[in-house]
Amino acid sequence: MALRTISMNSWSKFSPMLSSAFRLHSHSTSFGFKEVHEDEKSELVGKVFTNVASNYDLMNDLMSAGLHRLWKDRLVSELNPFPGMKHLDVAGGTGDVAFGIVDTIKEIKHRAIEEASEDHFTEETQIYVCDINPSMLNIGKKWAIERGLGELPSLIWVEGDAEALKFEDNSMDGYTIAFGIRNVTHIEKVLAEAYRVLKRGGRFLCLELSHVEVPLLKQLYDYYSFSIIPALGEFVAGDRESYQYLVESIRRFPSQEPFASMIADAGFQKVQYENLVGGVVAIHSGLKV
Repeated sequence: MALRTISMNSWSKFSPMLSSAFRLHSHSTSFGFKEVHEDEKSELVGKVFTNVASNYDLMNDLMSAGLHRLWKDRLVSELNPFPGMKHLDVAGGTGDVAFGIVDTIKEIKHRAIEEASEDHFTEETQIYVCDINPSMLNIGKKWAIERGLGELPSLIWVEGDAEALKFEDNSMDGYTIAFGIRNVTHIEKVLAEAYRVLKRGGRFLCLELSHVEVPLLKQLYDYYSFSIIPALGEFVAGDRESYQYLVESIRRFPSQEPFASMIADAGFQKVQYENLVGGVVAIHSGLKV
């Protein structure tokens, strides 16, 4: 799980390949292994997440054997939340990452109550959960109520597009996006928006299913992905097609180094990534300076 850092110069190795693909398909994009018009993708992805919303957390638990919760805990740990922060969790849907941030800040408050009183937490900390899909947000609000966080003023639910955020420039201390960026139409627009809304010194963190680098593990992972996950989706959620899209979308997403270069090209400094489970998932990070 060693961290790997990428310099701005590394982008030159990947930009010709990526830019040529953009030129060839300037008005098309991928939806899994299919090529669709850019205008279609958000609607198609929206249908996928509307279909899977009610079983989203259950399927994540089954598909990852519960590991997705540990991966999100790792993401929150890397964020290093603090009382009074303004944080934006994009594609936050069911609220897992936001709840983790809330819990971490509460733990900090209990360890140093004189520095982070209850009033300070309630009045100043602002954690925005932003998702383009209202069905996912509704599931998150439901979980918040069940966790006793339904009336927490610091937890704010916002329906919004990662490519066109309705937040002011330089307004956020942190930005996270977990298992969401591969579903957008324009990755570069999402990164530009993340950079725009972050304050100087703010951190960008992305948790995403990525590309396995260990050959034997890759063979096993490919078999599990294409043979087991769609069948599991059909059995549990009655929806094979959505989970077929899931595994295909992972393969179409840039691998670790090119994606790190895209983050650097958006203006972020100190860009690095950490592979978990041999690259099944990766956490990329960058700093706005």
